[in-house]
Amino acid sequence: MQRRRFLGLSAAGAATAAMAPALTSCSGSGSDSGKVTLKLVAADYGDSAANTSQKYWDRLAVAFEADHKDITLDVKVLSWTEVDRRVAEMVKDGDAPDLAQIGAYADYAAAGKLYRADQLLSIPTQASFISSVARAGEVRRVQYGLPFVSSARLLFYNEKLFTAAGISSPPESWDELKAAAVKLKSAGVKIPYGLPLGPEEAPAETMMWMLSGGGGYTDANGAYTIDSVENIKTFEWLRDELVGTGLTGPGSPSRTNRQDVFDAFVRGEVGMLNGHPTLMKQAEEGGVRFGTAPLPGVNGKSKSTMGVADWMMAFNQNGKRREIGAFLDFVYTKKNVLDFTGQYDLLPVTTDASETMRADEDFKPVWEFLDELESAEFYPADKTSWATVSKSIKQKIGTVVAKGADPASILGELQREADTTENSKR
Repeated sequence: MQRRRFLGLSAAGAATAAMAPALTSCSGSGSDSGKVTLKLVAADYGDSAANTSQKYWDRLAVAFEADHKDITLDVKVLSWTEVDRRVAEMVKDGDAPDLAQIGAYADYAAAGKLYRADQLLSIPTQASFISSVARAGEVRRVQYGLPFVSSARLLFYNEKLFTAAGISSPPESWDELKAAAVKLKSAGVKIPYGLPLGPEEAPAETMMWMLSGGGGYTDANGAYTIDSVENIKTFEWLRDELVGTGLTGPGSPSRTNRQDVFDAFVRGEVGMLNGHPTLMKQAEEGGVRFGTAPLPGVNGKSKSTMGVADWMMAFNQNGKRREIGAFLDFVYTKKNVLDFTGQYDLLPVTTDASETMRADEDFKPVWEFLDELESAEFYPADKTSWATVSKSIKQKIGTVVAKGADPASILGELQREADTTENSKR
């Protein structure tokens, strides 16, 4: 759940953070004083020097070191455009950090490079994770990826445009969504429904529609089901009932990125779209009156929405399990979780922090997202094939809804590629 995914930034949108490490009072695995240094590489969720995540980790390091005189934190915060690549390079060069807070963990877990969660965390910390998010960090039912922050998706709608078009409530089913889009188009709305199937974040929009149609990327056993009957019917409906009838605006969905649609929503040009919490702040700053609602499904409210998570992982190369565990128990205390998620409009991954948000009126705007997170489904990030499969989806899924397209054929091609990639990773 990187900020590029659900905090309103594009894949290359996060500002590049300074690469100088914070708090480097000693280096290497220790020093003459017997101290152990933990090296952490983390992603930057800020979009300027003023709100860089480096400041959060600097404060956290000072507080942790005050109670752990034998441990020093060496923190590097990098932009989302480079952090995954830099960590991969460090691991390849035999210089893995002790901890990495990045976007994917499965390849490292499959290669035996990570500690298990139960090797690191105290029982209360491990038990505190929201179950739906924790499960997304498992490989073969063993948790290696520790969720760091999360988000869920909802339908956003422009209240002013709804009122002008005579729409009294948000749609709950696909038929209602189409009917609302028709009214919006008749009222002169440029983009009745925003459908971003361009390369920036096509896998997310695809997954939300699959889920709302009763399908998904995988089945209960983790096998890819990209060309399932449910998914084919979903994209046939999108092709014929939304795109084919001109209800997704003048641009081609295959060339429309998520940020393009978000920006248009802030300008008051979009009636409805799927969005995440940061869109609320952007819309408010743009003076847009909006509402949120669960995603519409094929026959009523969708049974689940898409959740997104970013991950913390601990590498076992340097053998600092005790020190890493102590730090992670500190990271996941309620105060620290709320400090980070509150700053960046994210959702917490621990139950106690979530309950605190739910009881505080200041967090009322995200309550509906918290509700949806409980039953959210996540990318199959536990599969080492997912990165390759996701890339193929970005390249091809937009063509599924084009005039004359054959969803069964295109989804079947993606399915065959996914199966081949998955088998090659075993």
